[in-house]
Amino acid sequence: MKIHEYQAKELFRADGVPVPPGEVARTADEVYNIARRYGKPVVVKSQVLVGGRGKAGGVKLAKDADEARKHAETILGMDIKGLTVDKVLITQAVKIDTEIYLGVIMDRASQRPVIMASAAGGVEIEEVARENPDAIQRLTVDPLHGLLPFQSRVLASKLHDDFKVIRQIATIIEKLYRTFVRVDASLAEINPLVVTPEGKVLAIDAKINIDDNALYRQPEIESLRDLSAEDPGEVAAREMGLSFVRLKGNVGNIVNGAGLAMATMDLIKTYGGEPANFLDIGGSSNPEKVITAIDIILGDPSVKSIFINIFGGITRCDDVARGLVTAFEKLDIKLPIVVRLTGTNEAEAKEILAKMDLPTADTMDGGVKKAIELAS
Repeated sequence: MKIHEYQAKELFRADGVPVPPGEVARTADEVYNIARRYGKPVVVKSQVLVGGRGKAGGVKLAKDADEARKHAETILGMDIKGLTVDKVLITQAVKIDTEIYLGVIMDRASQRPVIMASAAGGVEIEEVARENPDAIQRLTVDPLHGLLPFQSRVLASKLHDDFKVIRQIATIIEKLYRTFVRVDASLAEINPLVVTPEGKVLAIDAKINIDDNALYRQPEIESLRDLSAEDPGEVAAREMGLSFVRLKGNVGNIVNGAGLAMATMDLIKTYGGEPANFLDIGGSSNPEKVITAIDIILGDPSVKSIFINIFGGITRCDDVARGLVTAFEKLDIKLPIVVRLTGTNEAEAKEILAKMDLPTADTMDGGVKKAIELAS
């Protein structure tokens, strides 16, 4: 789960990370009033859950309240990578001497948190890694012992040469790691962490991604979710307990079990097709899940056919078949649907589907081939 910059900054503040003052506004007049109250240069920053806001024109420096209002009039309503800007963060501008990148991520290879830092801050870390990988410092943290003070000091010493600044950076590294652990983040990032001409270190940007699997114990964090920025299909799927990821192909598929879903998508690719989604209805026998799954896929105009591939274990084939019958009664289904049901109550399911005159398949290969053919 992604959260906005202003929300991430509040989480950083709670753990003592130094962040310049800022407020959120939804109208140009609100922006004007906030900037006037600050009485100094401000930055108007679009709040959308994508990167590259600055390059898209969604981040502007304003010398006074009037200029802040003009920038807000341009930024509010702007489209940035398919998302509409409906709010901006007004934050006090600071003078910058140097910029640093600082982030904590979960490293799947080591199964541990890794702190990444670079004196080349202010640009995308992927770009630094590609062009100058030696500029990135990495520190793997033992989750049993946590981040030790000497480790943060050693890492900070590689990012600056002023001892007073190094101590501030080391403290911020410790506090950033504390936030990362406290909120069950998969990523906590400050880019840039800036050093002012006076030697003060501040986090002027913030990014936090939360591990979805930990949200059950983070109700306050989950309440920060911005549903307007998420795929409506993914929202609907999550509410029904389905796992759904939209892709770019034209063959929709509904499967039970993540492994079977991955195998189905692989098979679609093998036979020259392009899967339009990953959609796992899970292991329960709930006909409503089938209806929701079909409705979600129908919302994608690029889908030209649907392949339903069920291996019945806990999931009963006859329940899936009944869900399919109800879906045809409730929904305006015009796409061809190919069905392969095998396993628990398979015979009953086939009796139900025999009345619907739907294309069926006895094997995955046969079903995939037929769905690709109908999609084309």
